[in-house]
Parts: sequence; structure tokens; C-alpha cells
Amino acid sequence: MEIWQIVGLALIVTIISVVLKQFRPEIALQLSILAGATIFILILSKVRVIIDLLQTLADQANISSYYLMIVLKIVGVAYLAEFGAQICRDAGEGALATKIEIAAKVGVIVLALPIIVAITESLVRLVP
Repeated sequence: MEIWQIVGLALIVTIISVVLKQFRPEIALQLSILAGATIFILILSKVRVIIDLLQTLADQANISSYYLMIVLKIVGVAYLAEFGAQICRDAGEGALATKIEIAAKVGVIVLALPIIVAITESLVRLVP
């Protein structure tokens, strides 16, 4: 699906959601979540292309796929946390959205630890 189709879908859902919020706010939120999930599913094929390209580049550069997977997990955590936080904000739960963002930041640090350790070990070996 091309970006203009995604933007069109989002605009249509936004207009419907604005109207629905006046009468049935809970359905408007569900519609927004459904549209967000639909857009995410629609872009998965594009994400697969990016992952394949990054894997090819990592293979050519002799970078372990272990580290590439860590980076991809970190990106996934960031996108998922952003998606969840925005849903919470749409529902008027700004404090909960902030907690999701904090949890994602901690998760990113935990996921990045093997990379941090590898870089530190490399630096220690370089410095006599």
C-alpha cells in the first residue's frame, strides 16, 4: 500500500472518529486503534524489505547478525511503545503513555547492553 492510501485511510478514519466522539467516544477510540493496527499490518511488507536489505549489508560488512537483530528489536520496541503511548494519549491517559515511554527506554537500554559490552571490550583491547 502506498503512502497516499495510508494517509487517505487515516484521514477518513479521523473524520469518522471526530463525529463518533460526540456520541460514542468508546467506539471512536476502538476505530482509531483498528485503523492504527491496519496501517501497521499494511506496512509490514515494506519493513520486510528493509530488514532483508540490512541483513545483506551486514553480511557484506561481516557484522554478526546477532547485533543486527538487537538493533532491529530496539527499533521495534521504540515503534511499538510509540504506538501504545499514542493510543493512551488518544484515550486521555497521558500519564499511562508516559509510563509506556519510560518502560520502553529501560527496555532499549537492556536490549543494547550486549552491544555496549562489545564496544567496551573492543576499546579495552585497543588501549594498551
